Amino acid sequence: MKIVVFNVKYSENLGDGLLAQCVEAGLTKEGGHIEVETIDLAGREGFGTSGGSGRRQQALKVLHRLPGFARRWAVGYVLGRSLRKLRGRWDAKIAAADAVVIGGGNLFQDDDLNFPLKVGTVLDSVRRHNRPLAIYAVGVSGHWSAPAARLFGRLKQTNLVHLSVRDSFAQDSWRRHFPNGPEAKIVHDPGLLARTLVSDDCSPASPKRRPIIGLCVTEPVILQRHASQKASAIPLQDIAEYRDLIRLLVQDGYRVCLFCNGASEDQIFAQRIMDEVLMHRLALSGALQLAPRPRAPEELIRILRSANVILAHRLHACIAAYSLGIPHVGLGWDKKVEGFFRSVGRQSYFLNGSGTSVSDIARLLRAADSEGIESHHHRVIMAEAEAGIADMRRNLTRRDQNIAAEMSSVIRNDHRAAASN
Repeated sequence: MKIVVFNVKYSENLGDGLLAQCVEAGLTKEGGHIEVETIDLAGREGFGTSGGSGRRQQALKVLHRLPGFARRWAVGYVLGRSLRKLRGRWDAKIAAADAVVIGGGNLFQDDDLNFPLKVGTVLDSVRRHNRPLAIYAVGVSGHWSAPAARLFGRLKQTNLVHLSVRDSFAQDSWRRHFPNGPEAKIVHDPGLLARTLVSDDCSPASPKRRPIIGLCVTEPVILQRHASQKASAIPLQDIAEYRDLIRLLVQDGYRVCLFCNGASEDQIFAQRIMDEVLMHRLALSGALQLAPRPRAPEELIRILRSANVILAHRLHACIAAYSLGIPHVGLGWDKKVEGFFRSVGRQSYFLNGSGTSVSDIARLLRAADSEGIESHHHRVIMAEAEAGIADMRRNLTRRDQNIAAEMSSVIRNDHRAAASN
């Protein structure tokens, strides 16, 4: 059986690549009868194939300054040209497949029609070829423009056999967008299966040396552009705050490792932090380091496993840390981060709001380091994550199994008829 999966596997943000690999592993877990091919919705065909970092960062800053209607026009114009090239290729892949998956990731968001146009194109082809469709563990934004609602609404014309979202916020948003159904169930984010991607050469942090806190750095423009709250309520979003937090952590006896999820603009911002005079001195003393920019999910996992505690705005840095059993603290900017911490019962390790100080963050990091990850609940969550993707796999393969059973029945009847003659 051939399953084609659509997501943003080759995004510079390696959290997307990590969850895509987890989906592939989950779909093929039961044996070799399922073949999976993942197609990137941006047309990328490998890790590290995004455009130049300088052009990307400049484009993001320009888009951030434009009014909404101008952003939608610019995105639509650029996407229109690329989708004309991709449409035929995607259509051929879907025609040759037995089933299609859209997910996981925050794909049902209206970011100036970026995802609506891409997902709508896939839905058209799925409907045309009448392939079973699973929408799996997706994020759903609260606001869709009218064009986005029409594009996403094309799913009602497909053979939808599985529909799930990744948290209660996404489910609430889905119900607002589709008050008459279809109804979406909640499953855990597939990134929780990250531990299945760990190889033997990924050694965890040593407890014998001074503990390391991994600070996952995110360019503030990204946080502000995609935030589901006021920019002023986002904790830790300028160099001065990072500098003060690092100083506090070093005073507490920690070493600090700055890293990013792979996005070039995040790595550039992290380097700007390192270029501060005080940070340069801490680097020379060995108390502070900047990890090389990871280029593949395996490299991101290696960085995470080198730390004793993780702090991040980035959702999948937190999700992968939980999967790997690494204590972590999340910072608010988008409801999806809070939604994850709620879903695994770690709300007390999530910080948000304009009143959040670097002292609050340092205190919570110390607490996370002291408490660790509760083992029994962790096992329960991992089992639930595996059950969620197993349910999708059963829904997708049921038709294939029914066809096989019908063929087997026909063969048996033919044999009986031949024997009676």
